[in-house]
Amino acid sequence: MRVLVTGGAGFIGSHVVAELARRGHDPVVFDLAEDGRDVRDPGQVRDALAGIDAVCHQAAKVGLGKDFGDAPAYVSANGLGTAVLLAEMAGAGVRRLLLAGSMVVYGEGRYACAAHGVVRPGPRAEADLAAGRFEPRCPRCGAELAPGLVGEDAPMDPRNVYATTKLEQEHLAASWARATGGSAISLRYHNVYGPGMPRDTPYAGVAALFRSALARGEAPRVFEDGGQRRDFVHVRDVAVANAVALESLAGSPDGFTAYNVGSGDPRTVGDMAKALAAACGGPDPVVTGEYRLGDVRHITADSARLRRDLDWRPAVPFTAGMAELATGAEAR
Repeated sequence: MRVLVTGGAGFIGSHVVAELARRGHDPVVFDLAEDGRDVRDPGQVRDALAGIDAVCHQAAKVGLGKDFGDAPAYVSANGLGTAVLLAEMAGAGVRRLLLAGSMVVYGEGRYACAAHGVVRPGPRAEADLAAGRFEPRCPRCGAELAPGLVGEDAPMDPRNVYATTKLEQEHLAASWARATGGSAISLRYHNVYGPGMPRDTPYAGVAALFRSALARGEAPRVFEDGGQRRDFVHVRDVAVANAVALESLAGSPDGFTAYNVGSGDPRTVGDMAKALAAACGGPDPVVTGEYRLGDVRHITADSARLRRDLDWRPAVPFTAGMAELATGAEAR
């Protein structure tokens, strides 16, 4: 299968390219940073689609951004870029799409109240965060909530511009599939980490920031109280998920399907900072109580659908993956 991988020179995209090649496919890299080609350029996309069987769309502007002034850049890169790509795929008769989605489309995770069952807490108030009250409360009675795993059928609730554009990409993909009779899969990545992860940038994720601090001999700075639950999934496991999903598109029914991609092993941000510090032999993390408006408290994946439908299983354990991230030695 000849696969066009947009963003194929990036952190996740490069691992996807390597995994596709390992499985005997023919990945073609299309990347703004590497070769100057932009998915917002119809002519460049049209030329790149010649002889292509499927598209793996990884290219995107990521991160929370600095403020709402970044909104046009995110909408242009993620929304317009995806629309141009899909329009050209429709014209070229390419009917298989794998989209790099994100768990950010859910907003906060799944919560249950002892009295009221599953509830959807709203955005956390700045006054609560400033006072160190980090846990969402039941919107009906104010009681403590128990966090759980988020399934793909959970309500969508994007809470920042980046999240909104990731949901926009999914809506565009679903519309394209209906209009063309194509097949589209969105893999909603949770917190991806591993070799090749960018350093010293807020867009790379907290794991990269912690690792960079430790490399400088500094303690990782953990926001809030460190109790935020996340699902840290290794980039090689994500690459395998992309490959099996692309292979499934050849025989899949027309339409749009979303899958969570997580390790199934939820950990706190504090756990991750401690594991990295131990692996690096560096100073213990410092819990600062700082916070960022727009961050969610808990978001962890239920990846049962991906395991059931595509027989995918994560292979890199948390401890081994963190040791690899710290030392550069490949995890097994």
